[in-house]
Amino acid sequence: MPDLSILLPMAGLLLVIGAFAGVLAGLLGVGGGIVLVPAFFYAFTALGYASDQLMQVCLATSLATIIVTSLRSVHSHNRKGAVEWDILKTWAPGIAVGAVIGVLVASGLRSTVLQAIFGGLGLVIGAYLGFGRADWRLAEAMPTGLRRAVLSPMLGFLSVLMGIGGGSFGVPLMTLHGRPIHNAVATAAGFGVLIAVPSVLGFLMVTIAADARPPFTVGAVNLPAFALVVAMTMITTPYGVKIAHAMDSKPLKRVFAAFLTLVALNMLRKALLG
Repeated sequence: MPDLSILLPMAGLLLVIGAFAGVLAGLLGVGGGIVLVPAFFYAFTALGYASDQLMQVCLATSLATIIVTSLRSVHSHNRKGAVEWDILKTWAPGIAVGAVIGVLVASGLRSTVLQAIFGGLGLVIGAYLGFGRADWRLAEAMPTGLRRAVLSPMLGFLSVLMGIGGGSFGVPLMTLHGRPIHNAVATAAGFGVLIAVPSVLGFLMVTIAADARPPFTVGAVNLPAFALVVAMTMITTPYGVKIAHAMDSKPLKRVFAAFLTLVALNMLRKALLG
């Protein structure tokens, strides 16, 4: 049994991380993974678990929380008729295949490489949040045929490499192809389930060195982090929603875009310094 001097600070940090992620998810509609992965990384590093496999633990644990939060989100949105099931069903096979490939690739990469990937893609997402416009369009209908066959696994693959659900890539993809924002958010939550379930099953079979994994880690998934973060996000997400309805979300999104850009740049800095 790990010492209480390790477990208590770990539990405290995870409770704060979960509370913060829940508020942001409700406030800005961003997936928890974009916050959880760097938060897990800094928390576990501070507790002395920095290693070449730390990012695998962060990605896997973040994706495990997304299973719960995405299922809850899909259920809520479906009651309002916002989930576009035809899109979800036709994109599901490619997304799931991409997620599995993502696990196979991520499990073989060093933590610094995964940090660099997170940082680079985080800059792209931050730029879109900061400067993207609701009226931007690539087309008036979702891709089909060959374009869908390429884009769907890419969505799953990149999401797993960042430890995120469907929102960060899925929502822009759908709005850029003419889907209303509420439908895009609802359907992208379904993308999150398709990404998280196969990837977490894969990460449970990844071997992490005993001295490199935080206490109670199965495969690459840290169980206390999963449980505490899910519990806190369930509590705090409604508060974020209330704040969002009471305030203009556009300035808040720009503030979060700046915050995400700084986090991404710091990840890149750490990756380059090794």
